[in-house]
Amino acid sequence: MHIYFRINRVIRSIYDVTVVGSGNWGSVAAKLIASNTLKLSSFHDEVRMWVFEETLPSGEKLTEVINKTNENVKYLPGIKLGKNVVADPDLENAVRDATMLVFVTPHQFMEGICKRLVGKIRSDAEAISLIKGMEVKRDGPRMISSLISEHLGINCCVLMGANIANEIALEQFSEATVGYRKNKEIADKWVKLFHTSYFMVSCVQDVEGVELCGTLKNVMKALSKLLFPSVKDTTFFESCGVADLITTCCKYNQCLYVLNGTNYSPIITNKQACRSLVGGRNRRCAEAFAKNGGKRSFDELEAEMLQGQKLQGVSTAKEVHEVLSHRGWLEQFPLFSTVHEICCGRLPPNAIVVYSEQTPDQSRGGSRI
Repeated sequence: MHIYFRINRVIRSIYDVTVVGSGNWGSVAAKLIASNTLKLSSFHDEVRMWVFEETLPSGEKLTEVINKTNENVKYLPGIKLGKNVVADPDLENAVRDATMLVFVTPHQFMEGICKRLVGKIRSDAEAISLIKGMEVKRDGPRMISSLISEHLGINCCVLMGANIANEIALEQFSEATVGYRKNKEIADKWVKLFHTSYFMVSCVQDVEGVELCGTLKNVMKALSKLLFPSVKDTTFFESCGVADLITTCCKYNQCLYVLNGTNYSPIITNKQACRSLVGGRNRRCAEAFAKNGGKRSFDELEAEMLQGQKLQGVSTAKEVHEVLSHRGWLEQFPLFSTVHEICCGRLPPNAIVVYSEQTPDQSRGGSRI
C-alpha cells in the first residue's frame, strides 16, 4: 500500500518494503529493516519477506512456522526477526504493493525471479541488491543490479560490505556500503533503512565498484577496472572493499599490522575483523574440500553442510574464469585461474600454494603440478 498524507500542502510518502529472499542473509536483512521501519515515519511498519516454500521435517510449512514463531527456524535459528516481519510464499503477492524492493537470493536464481516479476511490480518502485555474484555471458559479465534494472525497468542500488550474516544477527559490529548511480536521496533512504548501532552503513556513487568489490574480493581492483573503467579507486577503501577483504582473508587469532616508522603496530585484531573467515560457508566447505584432498566435490559438500544454502565462491570463480578466458586475460590473473581449476577438480587443493606464474594449459583441461 502506498499512502499519502497532505500536511501543510506538502505531500509525504510512506514506503512499503519487501525482502525478496529468506535464506540466512535474507532473514538478517529483514530483521535489520524491520527494526528500523518501526522507528521511521516514512516507512510502513510491516516488512514482507518472500519465502521459497519448504516443508520442514515436522510436516509444517516454513512460512507458517516463521509467522507463528517470528523465527526462520531453518536458515536463522534462534534469532527473532521482529513481529512486523510477515513471511509470504507468494512472490507476486509479496511484491505487489512494495515501493522498496530488497533482493537477496543466490545470484543464479535472479534471472528467473526477475522474469516472474515483469509487469507485477509498481512502476515507481526502487530496488537494492544484496547479492554477491554476476551473470556471465560470452561477451562479458552482467551485474545483478543491471539484470534487475533491465528486466524490471527500475533503478537498482547495491549493498556490500565487511560482514557475515550470523554476526549481524547477533548484533556484532559490522559495516556495509550502498552503491548508487545518480540519486543520492534514494541512497540515503536505503542507508536509513539498514543502518543500526551495530551495522554501520555509508554510501558512494559507484554501483559497479561496490558490487564488484562484494563479488570478486581478492582480484577486485585490477579486474573490476578492466571490466568497468568507470569504477572509482576510492570505492576500494570503503567497507565493501579493503575492509571486506581483511574480514574475509585474515587468519584467525592474528592481527593485521601496519608499518609505523620502524615498528609494526597492530591496527585491527582478528577477533574483531576476521570472524567471517571462521564462520563463512565458503571457508567451511573449502576446508572440508581440502581435508578430503579434493576427492569430494563442492556440490556434494554444499548439499551436506549448508542445509539448503548455496555456495557463492565456486560459481563466481567459474563465471569470472569464463570472462577471463573469453577476453584473453588468463595470464594476468594466474591465481584466479588456479582457484577455478581446483574447484573443477583439475588441480589438487595444494596447487594454491605451490602454483607458479605459469597459467594452466586450458587445451588439456589444466596442468598437473
